[in-house]
Amino acid sequence: MARTVLITGAASGICQATADACRAAGDRVIGVDMRDADIVADLTTAEGRATLVREAERLAPDGLDAVLAGAGLSRADMPRETVGVNYFGAVATLEGLRPLLARSARPRAVVICSTASILQGNDQLVEACLSGDEAAALDLAATAPRSVYPDSKRAIAKWLRRTAGSPEWAGSGILLNGVGPGVVETAMTAPMLKDPQMIEMIKLSNPMAVEGYAKPEEIAELLVFLLGYTNHYLVGQLIFIDGGTDVIMRPDQV
Repeated sequence: MARTVLITGAASGICQATADACRAAGDRVIGVDMRDADIVADLTTAEGRATLVREAERLAPDGLDAVLAGAGLSRADMPRETVGVNYFGAVATLEGLRPLLARSARPRAVVICSTASILQGNDQLVEACLSGDEAAALDLAATAPRSVYPDSKRAIAKWLRRTAGSPEWAGSGILLNGVGPGVVETAMTAPMLKDPQMIEMIKLSNPMAVEGYAKPEEIAELLVFLLGYTNHYLVGQLIFIDGGTDVIMRPDQV
């Protein structure tokens, strides 16, 4: 039986590849993005988040079987927007759509984190995110724009771990997990991967055990599994798909 899957960030990159793979598997996909999507919404704003939930309820009145919170941004020149979508937009997506997931017989939810989540940065910003103080988090982001991407991804990774095992999620049968991609060849990373100086920086921040960066379809393969697996035991895991970055940087992490 076809499942209904909602994917944010579906107009490009990893999420577009995942949407294509889900459709190829026979799923009905509701795409969300700022353009070229079933639901057009800006998840950095309260209005956009409300639009997402309202339109999802309209398009899937019987509920959602899976949600991928994949919309993301990595822009040092847009620090407030980066935190707004990477953390607060992702949380609003998952919490706002949880009632629709609860209507499914086998609900699954996934959030895209990053290997950047293992990097240290602005702890105050991370804690402001986790406390739900969006105004303070956005102000802090503006003061330290270079670390907002790893900070926002570290915050959403921590939220995932603190939330997935709660009565509202796993206790209600809604299984929530995450993925932590390494460097992926997308439109967002294309300018960076053409800059020799940036490539040298990537070698330091994202050392890899394999050759070559990932294609979006490689990350999508894992995401499709997490959006549809049948076991009831996989809960709150952040699975790194990064060419070995995590094991190189944290070999003793268990």
